[in-house]
Formats: sequence, structure tokens, C-alpha cells
Amino acid sequence: MAAVGMAAAAAKGACRRWSWTAVSCGFHRGLCTLLVRNPEKAPRWLPACRRKSSVSFLSRPDLPKLAYKKLKGKSPGIIFLPGFISNMMGTKALAIEEFCKSLGHAYIRLQQLPCCPISRRFDYSGIGKSEGNFEECTLGKWRKDVLSIIDDLAEGPQILVGSSLGGWLMFHAAIARPQKVVALVGVAAAVDVLVTKFNQLPVEVQKEIELKGVWSIPSKYSEEGVYHIQHSFIQEAKHHCLLHSPIPVNCPVRLLHCMEDDVVPWHTSVQVADRVVSTNVDVILRKHGDHRMKEKADIHLLVCTIDDLIDRLSTVVT
Repeated sequence: MAAVGMAAAAAKGACRRWSWTAVSCGFHRGLCTLLVRNPEKAPRWLPACRRKSSVSFLSRPDLPKLAYKKLKGKSPGIIFLPGFISNMMGTKALAIEEFCKSLGHAYIRLQQLPCCPISRRFDYSGIGKSEGNFEECTLGKWRKDVLSIIDDLAEGPQILVGSSLGGWLMFHAAIARPQKVVALVGVAAAVDVLVTKFNQLPVEVQKEIELKGVWSIPSKYSEEGVYHIQHSFIQEAKHHCLLHSPIPVNCPVRLLHCMEDDVVPWHTSVQVADRVVSTNVDVILRKHGDHRMKEKADIHLLVCTIDDLIDRLSTVVT
């Protein structure tokens, strides 16, 4: 219980700057699990409206151009990795940008995705304003997109913030670039989830999807009410599953999840935490909220977590 108490106290101290409270609600194999309550008031950095800004493109030989937006700043940088069919204009991507602006931090977001971080946002190939055919996209190609952003745009150490499927990709990036990725923040990280759900389907249904070439998944988050996923995407994604063995990531990891998530069960974050080699891992749960984690309280928790990591990394550097 000592480890739990210390982690809870650390979170409470770090969040005090944002009028935040957190309480301990137990742990899993030495990992602290925090249940976060509603903030006392909306943070001053929450955007009242979405500001217009120009989109830049990263050109790559023989690969689609990637759309991104960037604000310059100091290390460690922040790279936002959006979820499935999401883009850089999403609530979380914009809120992190406003957070960085309010403190003089830099930021880049992928159009889809010490003390002053560089935050980056961008779109995976085939999504948003990036080039490419979405039906031909694979998890492996999106992994290359993330690495291109890290290698060609990011300067110095980086904190990766991955939402849903972006949470799966951030672990692959951390494994591939351990010297550059210094911390991870997962928001309902969907590690292996598409493959896991597909494997849980009856064999007859799997064969039917294979024949059709498309898996149609009902979703309240899609304008059409359904997501169409290519069978080839699932098959390729099987090569990138991580939960079958220890995940060789040694940097600090924070996994945020809502317990009412009906897309990615919160237990997935606990599984991921258990598999990660790093001993500096916290699973932080909100009792209420959905998969998107885009309400004010959710966004408040997200930036508070990023802020805490920046402080901790700055202390280590000092």
C-alpha cells in the first residue's frame, strides 16, 4: 500500500496547479490505479473555439505526404498520435495544443495526430489531409508514418500521447526509438484490440468476413453508424501484436482509461501495464466517461498527466 499512497500523493501534488484532485483506489501487481474525480472548474486553457492554422506536409520519397501542424518549443517534445479514422482537428489534439500555447510550449499534431515541450500533431496516410488510399492502409504503414514524424520533424526527446489505436502505435514507436521517446501517455490505448476482437468471433463469421474482404463493426462514434475495416488490415495487424510477450519499453508510462469504455475495455490498460518492462507505470481510471475521453474532466486529466511527466523529466535532467 505504500507504493499506492506515494503515487496518489504525487498525482495530487502535480495536479494542484490545475485545481485537480485524485484518490487511490487500489493497485494491480504493484501498479497504482487512480480514480479521478471531476475538476473544480474548467481549466483556463480549454479552447472556447477552434483556431485556424495552416497545415504543413512532410514529403517522403515513394511514400504519401503526411499532413501535420507544428508549434516550435523546447524539449521534451510532445507528439500526439490520434485514433482510428481520427484527425488532427480532434478535441484532444486541439486541447493539448491550447495547453502548450498557454504555457509557451511548442506542439505538432498529425492531421488525423527543460519544461517547454514540443507537441506535434499529424494525419496518418490515407486519413484527413494526408495522401494515400485509406483502404490500402495497414498498421505497419501507420507505424512508418509515426517514425517519419519522429525522425524528420522531432528534435530531442519526445513524450508520445497516443489515443486509442494511436496508443498501440506509440508503443511500437517507443520500441523502435528508445533513445528519443522518453515517456508515453495512453488514452484508452487499443493495444492489440482489433485483432483480439476479431479472434473472438465465431470461426464461421471470420470466414464470412474473409470472403467479403470487409469487417463491418457497428459504432455510435461513426457518422454512418458503422466502421468498415478491411480484412487485410486485420491480417497485417496480427504481425504487430504486443500482449503475447513482455513489451520492451523502459520509459515512464501513463495509461488513462474510462471504466465505462464500450470499445476498448479498461482491463486492456491493466494488461498493457502488466506487460510493459518499465517499473514506472501508472494506470489511471475515470469511473465515468466513454472511449473518446473528450469531456472537460477527461481533457483536464490528460493535460495534468502530461504536465506531471514534464516536471518529472525536467527534475531527472536537472
